[in-house]
Amino acid sequence: MKKTIALVNGRIYTITKGIIEQGQVLIKDGKIVLVGQKLLLPDNAEVIDVEGAIISPGLIDAHTHMGIEEEIHPEGEDTNEMTEPVTAELRAIDGINPRDIGYQDALKAGVTTVMVTMGSANVIGGLTCVMKTSGRDLKDMVLKEEAGLKMAFGENPKRVYSEQKKAPTTRMATMALARQAFYDAKHYESKKAEEGLDLANEHVLKALKKEIPVRLHAHRADDILSALRLRDEFDLEMVIEHGTDGHLIVPELAEAKVPVAVGPSLSNRAKVEMENVTFATAGILANAGVKVALITDHPCTPIAYLPICAGLAIKHGMSEEDAWKAVTINPAEIMHIDDRLGSIEAGKDADLVVWQGEPFSIMGAPKIVIVNGGIVYNA
Repeated sequence: MKKTIALVNGRIYTITKGIIEQGQVLIKDGKIVLVGQKLLLPDNAEVIDVEGAIISPGLIDAHTHMGIEEEIHPEGEDTNEMTEPVTAELRAIDGINPRDIGYQDALKAGVTTVMVTMGSANVIGGLTCVMKTSGRDLKDMVLKEEAGLKMAFGENPKRVYSEQKKAPTTRMATMALARQAFYDAKHYESKKAEEGLDLANEHVLKALKKEIPVRLHAHRADDILSALRLRDEFDLEMVIEHGTDGHLIVPELAEAKVPVAVGPSLSNRAKVEMENVTFATAGILANAGVKVALITDHPCTPIAYLPICAGLAIKHGMSEEDAWKAVTINPAEIMHIDDRLGSIEAGKDADLVVWQGEPFSIMGAPKIVIVNGGIVYNA
């Protein structure tokens, strides 16, 4: 049985319902019970006076490789199955080490939920998962075992399979393999009863039926637009991952009403596709009405720098309100977990951060981190 906790005298960033000055949050049985001012608190509540500090929802990173691409190599490298360009049968959850040190780093930075995906070597990589960064084991941490179908356009599949002298060695082949996989899944569905279960087709079918979104890796403008053509051809729910050139095709993205998980922006121009990388992308897209999430792509940018990425996005033109949404409610909505996370509201999971200083400043840092109603980090 978790303690009943009351955080009092805080500046509460609810995200969806404004800021509450000198506010209180009552937590019971892992959930937020009450949010407001001058609440009637139960006698058994452990009262924590946060002395005017900001209280926010736990931060959410909508695209990481945490626990599947560990920082210790090669033993902890399970990011890419580089044997076939289409490996839709795979699931990220089956390659995750929940004891990866990155999860501790995440908690110390106030990041309480992450999407974990395989890498971008394959046109279709498999199924992503969503998990919290605190817990005893995967069973305790995972929110969604199958949260999205990972796909990748651009240079990575070309590079990997050119070295193996098989398709795709061009963007044409990448698109052909992607389209074929969706047509194969349609055919499979009509013949499944007589031909038996096939995991790869089952996973692609989940995307075709919009049970999960396609999470499509695309940096360059032409790859992003190719992704949108694929989306429209098969009527898919899609999230553009990275979107480095997003600020170059703002009208197209705004018209498409497709979310973009922007990042890693705290990075060098590691490949030709990142020639136009800038922290201005997120703000430009958000100002045009595109739903934006900020991502680290951990360990490309360490997870601990997600708040700094938000601060740099603000520095380059993103509003503070949009930056907060981009690391809380927007990724929650993108991953369909906003019924539980992403804002401070009664009934949601008690995943909260009490901050020392300004959260997105280089001097800001979590003072207390709460996950599922329990204090998991106390500075």
